[in-house]
Amino acid sequence: MQQQFLETKIEFLKGVGPKRAELLAKELNIHTFGDLITYYPFRYVDRTRFLTVSQISEDTGYVQLRGRISNVQLLGKGHGTRLSATFRDQTGSIELLWFQGIKWIQDKFNSTEDYVLFGKPSLFNGRYTITHPEMETLVMHTSQAAETLQPFYGTTEKLKAQGLTSRAFGKLTRVLLSSAQGRLPEILSDEILQSQNLIGREEALTNIHFPVNPGELAKAEARLKFDELFFIQLRLLKLKIIRTKKLQGLKFPVISEFFNTFYYKYLPFELTGAQKKVLKEIRADLGSGHQMNRLLQGDVGSGKTLVALMSMLIALDNGYQACLMAPTEILAAQHFATICRMLSGMPIQVDLLTGNTSTAQRRLLHEKLSGGELHILIGTHALIEDAVQFSKLGLVIIDEQHRFGVEQRARMWSKSEVLPHILVMTATPIPRTLAMTLYGDLDYSVIDELPPGRRAVKTYHYHDKDLPKVFGFLKRQIEEGRQVYVVYPLIKESETLDLKDLMEGFETISREFPAPRYAVSMVHGKMKAKEKEAEMQRFVMGETNIMVATTVIEVGVDVPNASVMVIENAERFGLSQLHQLRGRVGRGADQSHCLLITSYKVTADGRKRIETMVRTSDGFEIADTDLRLRGPGDLEGTQQSGIVDLKIADIVRDEKIIRQAREIANSILNDDPSLEKEKNKRLSEYIDFMNRTRANMSRIS
Repeated sequence: MQQQFLETKIEFLKGVGPKRAELLAKELNIHTFGDLITYYPFRYVDRTRFLTVSQISEDTGYVQLRGRISNVQLLGKGHGTRLSATFRDQTGSIELLWFQGIKWIQDKFNSTEDYVLFGKPSLFNGRYTITHPEMETLVMHTSQAAETLQPFYGTTEKLKAQGLTSRAFGKLTRVLLSSAQGRLPEILSDEILQSQNLIGREEALTNIHFPVNPGELAKAEARLKFDELFFIQLRLLKLKIIRTKKLQGLKFPVISEFFNTFYYKYLPFELTGAQKKVLKEIRADLGSGHQMNRLLQGDVGSGKTLVALMSMLIALDNGYQACLMAPTEILAAQHFATICRMLSGMPIQVDLLTGNTSTAQRRLLHEKLSGGELHILIGTHALIEDAVQFSKLGLVIIDEQHRFGVEQRARMWSKSEVLPHILVMTATPIPRTLAMTLYGDLDYSVIDELPPGRRAVKTYHYHDKDLPKVFGFLKRQIEEGRQVYVVYPLIKESETLDLKDLMEGFETISREFPAPRYAVSMVHGKMKAKEKEAEMQRFVMGETNIMVATTVIEVGVDVPNASVMVIENAERFGLSQLHQLRGRVGRGADQSHCLLITSYKVTADGRKRIETMVRTSDGFEIADTDLRLRGPGDLEGTQQSGIVDLKIADIVRDEKIIRQAREIANSILNDDPSLEKEKNKRLSEYIDFMNRTRANMSRIS
C-alpha cells in the first residue's frame, strides 16, 4: 500500500524504542511514523537574531541570547528544590531556573564556554528570570547555523525526563525524513496541485520541519493546511452523498390530522419567518425517502422546541413515534412540561423518562412504548437503555447535542430497524466556518429571529465597588414582582484563583436580602439531584426571589418571571457561556437585564468579552468573537467531535482555504461520487488510509 511506511510503529524509528514509544503514545498520541511526521513545530526561531540582556523588557516575549553561565547551585529542599544559575553577556545578567530534570542539567555547564540560550523571561521581585530555557553551546549552534529557522516542538515534563526535549524531537524527525525520501507518495491529483499552486507533499513535509527560509515555510504551511482542510471536507461530503443517495431512509409523505389540527387550533403564536423556513426544509427532508441528518441552530428563546414538536407531529401523522433526548433532567422535564402544555387537548400520548423515573412507572412506560400507545417520549441518557424499545421509531431529536458522547448518540440509532430521521439542536451559535468543518456532513438550518414580543436583554458592566448600587436595583426589581439569578463561577474558594466563592456569595446575598421579606435559594453541581430539583422548583413556583447558583443553570431553567441575571466574576467566563446565561432571562414580556460584575484587574481578552456582551445580543457575532479569542479547541464540544483534530490549519485564520477546499471537494464528488476515476485514485487511497487509522463514526452526526 501507498501509505504503508507511515503506518510503521514509532518504536521502530532509530532513537525511540519500546519505552519511549509507550510514553509518546500516552503523552502525545504519537503511535506511528505518520503521527510523528505530522507532529509539526509550534514555533520557529530565527537563529541569526540575538538580543542582549539589556534589551529584555516585559513585552519582549521569547529571546535568544549569547553568553556564559556561572554560579550554578542547588537551592531549597524536598519538593522546593530548584537549580539556579547566572547567565551573563556584555550588557548584564539574568537568572536561570530549573525545577525538573535537575540531575541531568547541573553537570552540563562549563563556565569557560559560550552558550546560546532560548526562553521567555518573566519579571519576579524586580529581576528577570528564565525558567527551563533551551540551551546549547555556541559551537554546536554555529555548526548547525545553516538552519535559519530552528523548529520548536511541544513536549511534556515526562517526555523531557526521558530526554525527549524539543531538540530531540527535531533529531528524530530528521532521521525519519531521511528514511522517508521517496516513500511519501503524493495524495492530491495533479489537477488540484496546479490549480491551487501547491508544492509537492514530500517537499512540504520537509520544509514544515526544517525550513530554509520564511518563504519556503509559507509554501509548506499553505500546502499542509490545504491537505488537512480538503480531506475533512472530502470525507464529510462523501458521507453526505452516501446518506442522501445510497442509504434508504423512512419516507413521511403525509401531512395530516396531528400537524394540521395543531397548526390551526393549538399553535401558541404566529410562526416567525425563520421558523417557517426551517420547517419547510425539515418537511422536504422527511418526505425525501432519505435519512434526515439536520443541525438546527437558534439562539435561546428563538423557538426551536416548537419547530421540534411540529416535526414530531409529521412523524406521528405517518404512523411513527418520536423521541427527544436532553442532557439534563431539568431540561428534559422542561421540554416535557412545554410540549404537554402545547398539546393539551390533543389525543397524543407523551411521557418522560429520566434516572428518577420509578420502577413501576418504567414498566408501564415500556409497555406503552413497545405497544405503540406512546407517541412521544422525552428523556435523558435513560432513553439509550436496552430496555427502552419503540414500536416504530421515526424521528430522534437531540437537544444540546454537543453534551452527548458519540457512542451515546449512536445507541439511539439501534432503536429502529430503518435509520430514523435525526434532528440535532443547539442554542450555542456556531460560526459558519466551524459549522462547515465540524458538521459538514449535516444539513444546516438556522432560526435567526426571535418570536414577536420578545425584548432584547439590556446588559450592563459594573465593578465590585458598585455592588451597593446593584443590590438597590435588585430590590426594586423584586418589589415589582420580578425574580433574580446570581451566578458564581466556583463552589468552594480556590487558593489559585481570586474568585467569589458561591457559599460566601450566598451568605452575602442572604444578609442583604434577609428573611422573611426575601427568600433566597441555592443550586450547584455538587448537590444531590433531588435537592437540586427541589430548590429549582421553589424558584420556578415563585417561592424564592433570588436563585444563587453556579453555571448548572446555564441550560434548562425556564422562568418567565425571572428578569435579572447577575454574573459575578464575569471576566472568568467564556463568551458562549455568558451568552447562554444571559439567555435564562428575557423569557417573559417584561424588560430583562443582565449585570456583569468584574474586578478592576481584567485581561485584554476579558475586557473584549465584556465589551462584546454589552454591545450585542447577536449570538453569531458573539460566537465568532469567542472563536477568535479562544480558538476552536476550547469551544464546547469540539474536542469530542471526532472530526476536527487540526494539526496545522486554523478555523479562524484559514477561512478562505476552508471555502476553497469545500468548493473543490464538492466539484470532484459531483463529477465522481465514488472517487472511482483514475484521476482521483490518490484521493481514494488516502481516504482509505485515513479510515484505517481512525475510528469511523460516519453515520452518527
